[in-house]
Amino acid sequence: MWHETVREYLKFLLKILSNIMKLNPLYQERFDVRHNAPDNQQISEMLKMVKADSLEHLIDETIPKAIQLKKDLNLPEAQTEFEFLESFKEIAQKNQIFRSYIGLGYYNTHTPGVIQRNILENPGWYTAYTPYQAEIAQGRLEALINFQTMVIDLTGMEIANASLLDEGTAAAEAMSMFYGLRKGKKKSATVFFVDENTFPQTVDILKTRANPMGIELRFADLSQLDVTDPDIFGFYAQQINLKGEVIDLKPIIEAATENNIHSTIGADLLALTLLTPPGEMGADCVVGTSQRFGIPMGYGGPHAAYFATKEAYKRQVPGRIIGVSVDKEGNKAYRMALQTREQHIKKEKATSNICTAQVLLAIMSGMFGVYHGPVGLKKIAVRTHSLTKLLANGLTTLGYEVTNKNFFDTITVQLESEKLREKLHSILYERKINLNLTGTHTVSIALNETTRIHDIKELIEIFALVVDEDANKYSVEDKVDSLELDWPKQLIRESRFMEHPIFNQFHAEHEMLRYIKRLENKDLSLVHSMISLGSCTMKLNATAEMIPITWPEMAHIHPYAPKEQALGYREMFIKLENMLTEITGFAATSLQPNSGAQGEYAGLMVIRAYHQSRGDEHRNVTIVPSSAHGTNPASAVMAGMKVVITKCDDQGNIDLEDLKEKAEEYKNNLAALMVTYPSTHGVFEESIQEICQIVHDNGGQVYMDGANMNAQVGLTSPANIGADVCHLNLHKTFCIPHGGGGPGMGPICVAEHLEDFLPGNPLVPTGGNQAITAISAAPWGSASILAISYAYISMMGSQGLKKATQLAILNANYIKEKLAGSYPVLYTNQKGRAAHEMIIDCRAFKEFGVEVEDIAKRLMDYGYHSPTVSFPVPGTMMIEPTESESKMELDKFCTAMISIRKEIQEIADGKADTQQNVLKNAPHTMSVALAEKWELPYSREKAVFPLESVRQSKFWPSVSRIDSAYGDRNLMCSCIPVSEYEDKPEEAMA
Repeated sequence: MWHETVREYLKFLLKILSNIMKLNPLYQERFDVRHNAPDNQQISEMLKMVKADSLEHLIDETIPKAIQLKKDLNLPEAQTEFEFLESFKEIAQKNQIFRSYIGLGYYNTHTPGVIQRNILENPGWYTAYTPYQAEIAQGRLEALINFQTMVIDLTGMEIANASLLDEGTAAAEAMSMFYGLRKGKKKSATVFFVDENTFPQTVDILKTRANPMGIELRFADLSQLDVTDPDIFGFYAQQINLKGEVIDLKPIIEAATENNIHSTIGADLLALTLLTPPGEMGADCVVGTSQRFGIPMGYGGPHAAYFATKEAYKRQVPGRIIGVSVDKEGNKAYRMALQTREQHIKKEKATSNICTAQVLLAIMSGMFGVYHGPVGLKKIAVRTHSLTKLLANGLTTLGYEVTNKNFFDTITVQLESEKLREKLHSILYERKINLNLTGTHTVSIALNETTRIHDIKELIEIFALVVDEDANKYSVEDKVDSLELDWPKQLIRESRFMEHPIFNQFHAEHEMLRYIKRLENKDLSLVHSMISLGSCTMKLNATAEMIPITWPEMAHIHPYAPKEQALGYREMFIKLENMLTEITGFAATSLQPNSGAQGEYAGLMVIRAYHQSRGDEHRNVTIVPSSAHGTNPASAVMAGMKVVITKCDDQGNIDLEDLKEKAEEYKNNLAALMVTYPSTHGVFEESIQEICQIVHDNGGQVYMDGANMNAQVGLTSPANIGADVCHLNLHKTFCIPHGGGGPGMGPICVAEHLEDFLPGNPLVPTGGNQAITAISAAPWGSASILAISYAYISMMGSQGLKKATQLAILNANYIKEKLAGSYPVLYTNQKGRAAHEMIIDCRAFKEFGVEVEDIAKRLMDYGYHSPTVSFPVPGTMMIEPTESESKMELDKFCTAMISIRKEIQEIADGKADTQQNVLKNAPHTMSVALAEKWELPYSREKAVFPLESVRQSKFWPSVSRIDSAYGDRNLMCSCIPVSEYEDKPEEAMA
C-alpha cells in the first residue's frame, strides 16, 4: 500500500515542478488573494464542512434568489498594490500644498515623528476596537484618560468625554444637551442664541440640528444677548471669535447663569495655555477641536473634537467617558464609565445618536500634550502669539488697519478697495500662500505652530507690495525683544495646568517611545488575533491602503483651500462616489457624514427634506424594528421623527403582519422605515422586497442601515432590495480601521429622487440642488481617510469584492458548523444558513451560574477578544469572522470556544466550583499567575495556558476583571493621582 502513496506523492511533486518550469511573463501578484485569507484548499475544506458544493451553491442557499445581482459590478480593473500606490501618487500630486493661514478651526501643525510612526502608522494602535473589553484595552484607555485630563485642565471644567467627531458637532451636542435639561421657568424656552461671529461650519451644523428639534436659533452680535428673555435657554459663543478677537466672556456668562441660561463656549486648546479658561468664568460647557495638537489637517479630517462640562451633567454627556475603577485584585484600572448612557440602552428616548468617537486622533492629541508638557505647549502658544504681534505691528506700520485689538493667533486686516484685494490675491497665489479672503473688505490671517520669523517677513513684504510701500520700514528682528503680552489682566491665565507627572516626564524621545510602546503592549488588536465582533466587521486594514494618508499631498491641505489646489482630492472623491454608487445600485453619493451614526442621521434628514419638498411636512413617523441598533431610533428622534417600533418574530425576522398594521395605521404620516440588511440577527430575510413595498405603498421611504453591507457587496445591493437610501460604514465594509473607537466614515448613497437633497457646506459648493445644511464640519467629512476605502476598492476590483463577500459568508457558516455541538445558533434562514455573522445562545448556562460575560472574559485567557456580547439578544454572542481570516485562525478560535464549553460543562457536572472556577476568575493576569500563594481549586497552568497553542504565543491581560459598578459609583475621569501608584508597605508579619 505504501508504494501507491509514494507514487501519488511523486505525481503531485511533478505537477508542482511542471508549473514552476512553465514560463509566465504576465504573472502579477493580486491584492485580493492577500486580503481574502482562505486559499482554494481551505475553501474546499470549509465548503465540505458546511455541506455546499461551491461558493455559488452556498450563496444561493443564503441570499434570496430574487434579490441577487444579475451581473457583476462595473468597477475599474483591479490594481496590484504597487500599481495602486504609483497611480494614486500621481493623483495626490495634483493637490498643491500652499502655506495655510486660513484658520477657521484648522491649522498647520507638526505631528511629532515618534507619534506618527508609533501610533498613526502602527497597526497595534489603529486595528484595535472600541474598548468595551477593558481588561485588554488598558493602554488606549490610559491614553484617553490623558486626553480627558488635558482637556479638563486646559478648559477649567470638571469632566470631559473621550472626544467627539468635530467642533461643529460638539457645539450641536451641547445645544441638544441643554435643550433636554430645561426645567422650571425655562421648561418651554425654545431659543438658542448664537454669536454671529462664529465659524460658519459650526453655524451650519447648529442649523441642521436645531430645526427638527423645534429649536429657534437667534443670530446677533454677542453684545445683543438679552439674558432676561424668558424664551432663551442657552447661548453659544467663541472665546476667540471669527474675526480673531479674544472676548471677555465672564460678565456675559455670569449674567446668563443668574438668569438660568446655559453657556457653551468654543475655545482653542493652544490659546488656553495663555487665556483664562472658560471654566473659571463659570461656563457650563466648553467645546472645540484638538486638531492643532499634532493632527494633520487632512482636507478636513479626521480630528478629535472635545466636550467638557460640569459634573452635574455627567449623565447627559454625549459619547463616551473613560473612568477609573478597580479590578478583582483591588488594583486601579480604566474602563468606559456610565455605560448605561450608551445609545443602545436609550434607543427612542435618546437625546444623541453618538455611538463612536475619534479615539485614534484623541490619543494622538493627548500624546502631543504628554510629549510637549505644559511648558512646551505654552512655549508654542507664546511663539505663535508673538509672531502674530510682530505681523500686526508690521502691517500697522505699513498703514493697514488691524480691526481686532485683543488677539491670539488671528488678525483681521481692513482692505480699502476691491482692487487691493485682487492685487493681494494675485501675489499670494504666486507665493503659494493662502489667507482667509472670505470677507468683502477684510482679510484674516491665522498663524500656527509651523510659522517662523521668515514667514512673517514674507507676509509683511507681500502687504507692502500691495500698497507700494517699503517693507524695510518695519524690521522684524529689531522688534523681537520688545514684545510683551498686553491683554487685559482678566484675559490672562493665572492658574496652572497639566501638573500630573504623566505630562512632565516623557519629553525625551526615548522615554516617549517607550511609554507609547508600554501602553500598546497592554492592548489586544488585530495584530494578535481575530476580533470576531458581530456587526463590527473587523477585517484587514492593509498596509498599502494606509500608506497614502500621511503623504504631505494628502495630509497638509486645508479644507477651505481653493478647489484648484485640491484637484487630486476632487478626482478621488468623484471616483469613490462612482464606485459606491455602483456598489449600492443607487444614483448618487455624499461623502460628508463622518461616522455611521451621522450617516443614519443624514439619510433621515434627506428623507425629511424630500417629504417637505412635496408639501408632506406632516410625514414624521419612522418605523424601526425591535432588533435595531440603538443609533437607529436615536437618529430618528434627532431628525424630528416619532419612533414606532415593529416586532420581530421568533426567527428574528420583521413580523410582516405587525409591520403592515403599523404602516397602515400611520400611512398619513409615515416618513420612513429603518431596516438593517441582512438583519441584525445575521439572516437575509426572504421577505425584504415585500417589506420595502409595504412602506412605499403607505407613502414612506426605506432607509437601509449599511452596518451589514459586508454581506451584500457584489451579490446584492440596497437598491435591489427596494431601499431608497443607505449609509455605508467605510470603517467596516471598506477597510478604514476602527482606531480603537474611531475614526470612521458614514457616506450615504441615494436613489435619484433624493439626490437633490444631499448635504451641502456654507463655504464650499457641494451636495444637491436643494441641499440640506451641513451634517459634518468639513465639506467631505474626514477626507484624508477616504483614500483607504478608495484604495481597497481599487485593488480588489469587482471579482475581488464579490469573492470577499462570498468568503465572509462561508467563514461565518463554517464557524456555525464547528460550534454546532457546543453552542446553539439562534437564527438561520429556512435552509439553515447564516449570513456573514451568527448569534450563539449562551442563556442556558445561567443554570450553572455562568453568564455570557464570563465567557467573554475567559476568551482573554485564550488570547481572543470576545465577539459582540448581548446584542441584539441579551445573553448571547454575535460572531462575525470576516473574509480576512484564514481557516487556521477560525479553527484556533473554535478550539478556544469548544474548550470553554468543556469548562462550563465541568461546572455543570460538579467537577468545578460554581464561583471559584476559571470562568468566574477570568481573565488571569501574569501577577496573579506568579503570586507566591495559589489557593484556587484549579492549576495555574489551566488558568493561563488552557491550550498548547496559547503557550506558544501568550497575550497577557494587564488587569483582572474590572468592577464596573464601583467605577460608576465613584466617577473619576482624569489621570489617577500619583499617590495611588506608591508602593504599599507590606503587612507586618504576625
